[in-house]
Amino acid sequence: MSTSDQPAVINNSHPVSSERARYWLDRWDRQQEYYMPDREDRFAAIGDLLEICLSRPDALVVDLGVGPGSLAHRLITRFDRIDVVGVDADPLLLELADAAYGSSRFRTVRADLRRPDWFAALGLDRAPDAFVSTTALHWINKEPLRELLAECGKVIAPGGVFIDADHLYEGDAAPRIDEALRKVTADRLARIRPIDAEDWGDWWKAVEAEPELAAAVAARDGGFDHTITDRPTVGDYLQFLRDGGFTEAGIAWQIGDDRILLGLADADTR
Repeated sequence: MSTSDQPAVINNSHPVSSERARYWLDRWDRQQEYYMPDREDRFAAIGDLLEICLSRPDALVVDLGVGPGSLAHRLITRFDRIDVVGVDADPLLLELADAAYGSSRFRTVRADLRRPDWFAALGLDRAPDAFVSTTALHWINKEPLRELLAECGKVIAPGGVFIDADHLYEGDAAPRIDEALRKVTADRLARIRPIDAEDWGDWWKAVEAEPELAAAVAARDGGFDHTITDRPTVGDYLQFLRDGGFTEAGIAWQIGDDRILLGLADADTR
């Protein structure tokens, strides 16, 4: 069964210990840095934007494509009163996130963001003040992304914030700019990347060979479908945010092809 055919479920079992989950997630952070030289600066910039733009200290934040909880963990560590609900389609990554970081302030839900029922599956008791995402939404084709961002605009609290950090491109409108931005990132990686760093493929091979994760590997059943046939451009993202009800949308941070997009909802009660 593909993840798009599976019903949304709250992820609430923890067969992996917190200590072992944190071991695997420390390795996850290292292999992600293999591709993103400014990853921690990007996390910090997301936190800065939330601090500047959120209107209440006890904000409810939804992390779209939460994965193993890397961003969510940093946010609940930085902010004393926010709560984060993370949604993702990958049961293995959610298992690690829950075991390592699960608390009264952070929980996860397994759901496919391409399905129309993803928001209802979260079981929220009030409108979210922010949607955040990091290195996740690029796996969604143009039309499902349009629908996702429209849903975010419809349900977000007045004055709410949308933040997405990812490698995003101009597409056919500016191919030479895309080439230059990719080169900037590649050159930065070449200067700082450890020679013996574990990469994405190595991490997954290690996980799949680990007996303590066998049940989560089996539940994953191939994981999220990464087939992209109609990749949105950065312009598409910004237009979809505006079309979805965000009164302002723009690029808030960028190094090379690594960008943070910011959308702001109208502060007036709707």
